[in-house]
Amino acid sequence: MNPTTSHRLLSLDAFRGFIMLLMVSSGLGIAQMAAAHPGSFWEVIKPQFEHKAWQGCSLWDLIQPSFMFMVGVAVPLSCAKRREHGQTFLGMAWHALTRAILLVALGVMLATKTADKQTVFLFTNVLAQIGLGYFFLFILSRLGWEYLVAGIILVLAGYTWFFIQHPLPSVQDLAAIAGMKDAEKAVLQGFSGHWSIHVNAAAGFDRWFLNLLPRAEPYTFTNGGYQTLNFIPALATMLGGAVTGDFLMRSLKTDKRKCATLIIAGVVLLLIGTILDITVLPAVKRIWTPSWAILSGGWVLVMLSIFYWLIEIVGLRRLVWPLAVVGMNSIAIYLLYSLCGGWIRDNLHKHLPASAFVPGWEPVIERCGVLFVLWLVCFWLYRQKAFLKL
Repeated sequence: MNPTTSHRLLSLDAFRGFIMLLMVSSGLGIAQMAAAHPGSFWEVIKPQFEHKAWQGCSLWDLIQPSFMFMVGVAVPLSCAKRREHGQTFLGMAWHALTRAILLVALGVMLATKTADKQTVFLFTNVLAQIGLGYFFLFILSRLGWEYLVAGIILVLAGYTWFFIQHPLPSVQDLAAIAGMKDAEKAVLQGFSGHWSIHVNAAAGFDRWFLNLLPRAEPYTFTNGGYQTLNFIPALATMLGGAVTGDFLMRSLKTDKRKCATLIIAGVVLLLIGTILDITVLPAVKRIWTPSWAILSGGWVLVMLSIFYWLIEIVGLRRLVWPLAVVGMNSIAIYLLYSLCGGWIRDNLHKHLPASAFVPGWEPVIERCGVLFVLWLVCFWLYRQKAFLKL
């Protein structure tokens, strides 16, 4: 069957929009409400709106893998559309390469703050991570789903070996990071010590690689333990998205069977990821361990299957339209939030009456206000048929 792009899957746009709104919500002020009201419902849900200190998974941890997975989903659909318009492989390859370079450049730009006196070369931002793996994603997507699956297996197996062959942290290594933020919770015992914070193989690579680049001061570690080489296992996440996009585009199955396939695959990945996490390979989002790639991929497929069922099968298209408006301009809202989020917040306080910020609810109102302004911008762009694409 030849691929077709005649029917746009609104469920993909809506799910992407849901993820983007969650990403730019700043946690909806839930952490601040929990701090102000100990023992309340806010404190119960707070763990889902913050990153795990190291091992484990929360809703907040699933934002980046969902975003990157959906980048992968879009690639085979985009390639099919470009072929329909007569674009050659070389033309698509050039577009993929330039897009990758632009994404990395944007990621570095966002990592460089106003107070910095020179470029801060860090590549842990989500845009930089996508950019580092994007050209490889495109090449494997053009080769077919078999190569995508083989790529996932090789990437995850090879990255596991890369960490295992790195020596376990010594007493001196652990003493060097003692007292650092989150270090106590992020130092794992026994064989799992290969994936401890700041003393793992990827951290060692960054201490070599990042110090080759111009810096105001020598690189020692990244806050939170995020590393440049995360893009390699994250590439497996994007490849999984490409497999899913190819399946949705080419499959002769009915929408119900497609949805069932998505949820079954998601549950299987959840089981595999959980077993690996509790046995030999901890699931750590901050260094994107292979078990994390599998576990998070399972959660993403389950969430995507829910959106697919609600929209493509039940038909709740109008209900999710506000999400799709954002999903069709995901890069735009991310950049707007990164560059203008604080400015929007300050101007809300400046121009709205004080009564708008109900005492006790300020954190929620403030963040929802910023979210609403960003949505209005996306809505205006949608009405103008203006979509930021790289």
